[in-house]
Amino acid sequence: MRVLVVDDEHLARERLRQLLADLGVVQVHCQGDSQAAQDWLVRHPADVALLDIGMPGRDGMALARQLRQLPLPPQLIFSTAHDHYAVEAFELNAADYLLKPVRRERLAEALRRAQARLGGRDETPCFVVRQRGRMVNVPFGEARYLKAELKYVTLVTRDGEYLLDEPLVALEQQLGDTVLRIHRNCLVMRDAVQELSQTGDEQWQIRLRDIAEPLPVSRRQIHAIKAALAPAGSVRTIT
Repeated sequence: MRVLVVDDEHLARERLRQLLADLGVVQVHCQGDSQAAQDWLVRHPADVALLDIGMPGRDGMALARQLRQLPLPPQLIFSTAHDHYAVEAFELNAADYLLKPVRRERLAEALRRAQARLGGRDETPCFVVRQRGRMVNVPFGEARYLKAELKYVTLVTRDGEYLLDEPLVALEQQLGDTVLRIHRNCLVMRDAVQELSQTGDEQWQIRLRDIAEPLPVSRRQIHAIKAALAPAGSVRTIT
């Protein structure tokens, strides 16, 4: 199990690190604020995020809402001196809510809950999006592409569109080879690609399942896209 600890107090981080070590958790990574934690998670997936709430800048609740939108979000465990955030924490589907000072027995129980969720997690990967004030799952299989516009990313599916708060580059790193970058502002789901065609001198476009309009492909990306699609015999390339 890989655990990310986020707390602005050094002593609190080190205490949790020691408690986790006592419980046999050796893959523990600590960050002192929400932005550093989010930057770290872009590069390193975690099974569990152990979050303080009262931190400078974005607090732990704001960070949790961001993490819930990751394609494969970590299980959330809150560790705080305040009990009045508990309802909001469980609305975010937290595995547990621990009051400081954290006792080893309670931490062990929280980790067991998180592990049970990880073991029983639906194997179908999903985007977690907000819809009408609640968080819902959108399976990867329904997604077609993601486009960056101003400060937001729009997830386009076969049935509609959703706004995501995650930057496009962070989503690209999280999604790995399930997506292809066709433009600096656009990622397409690899398994949604039906056709790659040339429309003019060095001008290309890509067609996706269930999407009427083709999407332009930048010249900078075309060689990488051709190489990525070459093994996929179901994708037509028209020149």
